Amino acid sequence: MERTSEIIFDKLVYSCAFETYRGHEEFIPDHFLGFQLSGETHAFHDKGKTIIRENTVVLVRKNQLIRTIKYPSKNEKYQFVSITLDQETLREYAAENKMTVSEKFPDKEKLFFEPDEFFKGYFVSLLPYINKTKTATSRLAVLKMKEAIELILQNNPEFKNLLFDFSEPHKIDLKEFMNKNFMFNVPVETFARLTGRSLSGFKRDFSKSFNNTPKQWLKEKRLEEAYYQIRHKNKKPSDIYLELGFENLSHFYYSFKQKFGLTTSEV
Repeated sequence: MERTSEIIFDKLVYSCAFETYRGHEEFIPDHFLGFQLSGETHAFHDKGKTIIRENTVVLVRKNQLIRTIKYPSKNEKYQFVSITLDQETLREYAAENKMTVSEKFPDKEKLFFEPDEFFKGYFVSLLPYINKTKTATSRLAVLKMKEAIELILQNNPEFKNLLFDFSEPHKIDLKEFMNKNFMFNVPVETFARLTGRSLSGFKRDFSKSFNNTPKQWLKEKRLEEAYYQIRHKNKKPSDIYLELGFENLSHFYYSFKQKFGLTTSEV
């Protein structure tokens, strides 16, 4: 399967795939602005599923877990280009333009933009760097990031409350978060950060909430969900083991039999 994901300059990333490709879990540490040049991206996150269709501009917010499936179109390969809006550049922009946060940005606010002539023009201006006909200096890279910020704010000034909120993730309800995100196969350190805790604080609070270690609880929770999907939704193990955070099918079969005393076919 041929695919590429290439960093063109500092914060500009170009992804390409010629066949359907299932991505791994990703922790998104910074906001990024993306454009679906061709094909579709199906993104799975704690609030469900989002489909990013061809010719769509999307702002992906920082500090979240996401898993993607990349689908080429019938006549064109999969292509997605994104530019990261890192904290340093956002802080610099906020200082230069005296931008302040007036209120908390709504968690369910729509993050898609109509691909108007300004957004289209912006991403067209990035194509020479993707096609390697031009090379960007570090100064130009920063200018392109700031241009992206300008376009977002021009589309909706209230996005300042999202972009310039530099507060660290606050301590959130551990049980609610873990029950929504247990299927993401990421390090415990990532779960700790996203719940606003140090690693030691996360393990301590986890033990109090679940009376178990994170590793053991995650394994049991994923197996229980697998049992439910196989027994009650007639799902095939090969279709769900990756989605539930298992790294390979043989380990899933072994763990399932060990926990339930039955094979998946016997269930």
